[in-house]
Amino acid sequence: LLICQLTVKYGCYVGYSVCDRGTQMDVFSFVTLFGGLAFFLYGMHVLSESLKKTAGGKLEKLLRKATDNPFKGLTIGAIITIAIQSSSAMTVMLVGFVNSGIMDLPQTVGVIFGSDIGTTLTAWILSLAGIDSGDNVFLKLLKPSVFSLIFALIGIALIMICKKQRHKDIGSMLLGFAIGSDSKPSLESGTVLRMSLKGEISEIVSDNPFAEIMGGDVGERQSLNDLLGAVAEAKENKKVEAIYLDCGALSADYASLQELRKALLDFKTSGKPIIAYADQYTQGAYYVASVANKVLLNPSGMLDLHGIGSEPIFYKDLLEKVGVKMQIFRVGTYKSAVEPFMSTEMSPANREQTEAYIQSIWKNVIGEIAEARAKAGKGKGISAAAYNQAIDENYLALTEPKKYLELGLIDSLSYIDGVRTLLRQQTGKEKVVTISPKELAKLNDKYIRATESGYGKKHIAVYYAEGDIVDDVAKGLMPQVQIVGSKVAEDLDRLANDEKVEAVVLRINSGGGSAYASEQMWRAISLLKEKKPVVVSMGGLAASGGYYMACNANYIVAEPTTITGSIGIFGMIPDISGLMTDKLGLHFDVVKTNKTSDFGAMGRPFNAEEGAAMQAYVEQGYRQFLQRVADGRKMKPEQVNEIAQGRVWTGEQAIGIKLVDKLGTLNDAVAKAAELAKTKATAVVSYPATKPWYVQFQEATQKDYIESQLRTKLGVLYQPLRWVQSVDAKNRLQAKMPFEPNLN
Repeated sequence: LLICQLTVKYGCYVGYSVCDRGTQMDVFSFVTLFGGLAFFLYGMHVLSESLKKTAGGKLEKLLRKATDNPFKGLTIGAIITIAIQSSSAMTVMLVGFVNSGIMDLPQTVGVIFGSDIGTTLTAWILSLAGIDSGDNVFLKLLKPSVFSLIFALIGIALIMICKKQRHKDIGSMLLGFAIGSDSKPSLESGTVLRMSLKGEISEIVSDNPFAEIMGGDVGERQSLNDLLGAVAEAKENKKVEAIYLDCGALSADYASLQELRKALLDFKTSGKPIIAYADQYTQGAYYVASVANKVLLNPSGMLDLHGIGSEPIFYKDLLEKVGVKMQIFRVGTYKSAVEPFMSTEMSPANREQTEAYIQSIWKNVIGEIAEARAKAGKGKGISAAAYNQAIDENYLALTEPKKYLELGLIDSLSYIDGVRTLLRQQTGKEKVVTISPKELAKLNDKYIRATESGYGKKHIAVYYAEGDIVDDVAKGLMPQVQIVGSKVAEDLDRLANDEKVEAVVLRINSGGGSAYASEQMWRAISLLKEKKPVVVSMGGLAASGGYYMACNANYIVAEPTTITGSIGIFGMIPDISGLMTDKLGLHFDVVKTNKTSDFGAMGRPFNAEEGAAMQAYVEQGYRQFLQRVADGRKMKPEQVNEIAQGRVWTGEQAIGIKLVDKLGTLNDAVAKAAELAKTKATAVVSYPATKPWYVQFQEATQKDYIESQLRTKLGVLYQPLRWVQSVDAKNRLQAKMPFEPNLN
């Protein structure tokens, strides 16, 4: 190790001398080089401690092999040294010298370049030695160092060379990211948590700090996990004085909003205030904001409270005009996911279930709003019934703002400067210091993101499963948040065999998808359940295939406004023979060895025998679904069939028919998991593991841009068109809820 270290230091000296055209090293450069040695020694200590926790027996086996092969021993030693040497700590120090003007750009680049010459050489040597980087702990450490180095150099170049301020800002961002974007923030007393209730809220969102540069909107998507973690930290942290809700156009399912709202109500028990303000309150944003101590609206603003409506889109006639007909096979009177392709209006059964679940959701929403405003002391007559009457008698979004005051929906009309005044009074500071949920959540030890190397202490794992259930990752222009069955099964197997994981909470937010993938995940959950407790926490959706995943857990927790159930199966195969032959003039013929050789051919529809076989296949899948639910919920298949038939229920309705065990939040599910595991572990770690930032950058930047543009242009057509675009890649059997809730 010492030989490797001296070699690296000599490389620093050579690189410095070359770049500085042979000048002798001054005292500052001398300090820079030997300061690196101090960072190295500290880094070795940190590395050894972390490896004790994460590598376990693998490290011992690796070092034993090294003693048998001096060449491998040398390369392993080199990789340890250089991984630390080129770490962000060294970069931080060098950047400090540049910014203070002590070292100029050529000198700094020389030191960085010299210290990392060995990195490239070592990677080359390791490849010759045949060491597999996929399982090598040290190469995993090396990769981020190399990428950090590259972006640090780019950032320095932009700061020092470019004249335009925007380019310098981009350089600062790259540089700051390279030296450690995951560092915990420091707070000063009187800090205000500023929560932007705008854009879209998803269960968990991968970081993409480059989205703004590439044209994305960094505030477009927020993680519910970050929001909840930040609110919990704000409650306990004495340096956080208040929460400011900056409201606007917010898109999220009602269960997610309900969970966030409950977290804010819990925050208020600390005695700290919540102040909400908006130019325009959309219904979802106002539902959350109604918990605030002060609800303010711009004097020229708008508050949209209109109830809930479901307006599905039907495509049958459109498809017929282009010569396409969907061949439908389904089980379940209420299984209406196929209706948009076979009808032009809702069936009586679908209308019945839709009316039931939107009434259930709205009862919760308007009831909680009325309760909050009554507690705020906004006069007599505030009730859910009174608000429903006001909504029916007025188009509230088009009403004069003073009407909102009369109804007790807001506390006052104010411009944004009035909000600043309130916050100054609350904090006692002339300049209000705010922090974002994402940053504040980093201080909360109960909201931890797993890394590829896992988490070194005993903990409760929360595994997030969000999106359509598919067999394989879909490709194409329309990017999708998906639950890939094989990937989830692999991840759950890893959690089952991780001794540090005491129990698993499955956080499900899915309307279903592939019946095959759902079955594979059901199996993985069954195996996981044999080793440790499994508790399901339902988000906005846990229906059809989403419920297939959930049904075998030890315990199921749902929000009252969760949409669940939809226990049913369907198959949908497009017949494009009309398009191909009648519209385009293409004709088909066939030669075959067996009767079924051309089953599913595009040139013709199913015949009667083939249709019967497909229907039998769907019915078989439905019977299996019933049995899975019956086994998991300790019921008989006949009992499940009575509440199944593809019918959708809310969490509030589902608890009365034994589909869920408790109404509650993610925190309630975590508490139940800890109780079942009989563990004292307090850490809660989110899975799947976070990918390295440079991988996220490669995968997400273009996808985020394309997705944001498609969502903006297509509006309500985005989801259905995305589904149609991928229909040929879907499994023939689908366990999916009614097409899209489309709740307005």
